[in-house]
Amino acid sequence: MKELQKAVAAVSPIAVRFAVGDVVRHRLLSFRGVVFDVDPEFANSEEWWESIPEAVRPAKEQPFYHLLAENEENSYVAYVSQQNLEHDDSDVPVHHPAIDQLFNAFEQGRYVLKREHKH
Repeated sequence: MKELQKAVAAVSPIAVRFAVGDVVRHRLLSFRGVVFDVDPEFANSEEWWESIPEAVRPAKEQPFYHLLAENEENSYVAYVSQQNLEHDDSDVPVHHPAIDQLFNAFEQGRYVLKREHKH
């Protein structure tokens, strides 16, 4: 029975906790952002992966989120594992210059995606 449970766990996808438009914050680092895309598992370069110190390198077999991120000094795009994110319940908008290109409004603590956006 334990072997069957291990096999099922190996092929069962990990549930996505955050959706496009959710405001999240990093559990360890001092930044927050709005989700604009989700990868069901790691989909970045090996070079990027190996640049993370091994002691804090997250597992690849989990959702990764693309964020329009901000800290006290900068706005940028971040790629973060699910294990390192949590909901930001501050109800404070994210001040990233690209927000208006993807989202219409900030309502009830989350962003509303535009129906159509142009690059």
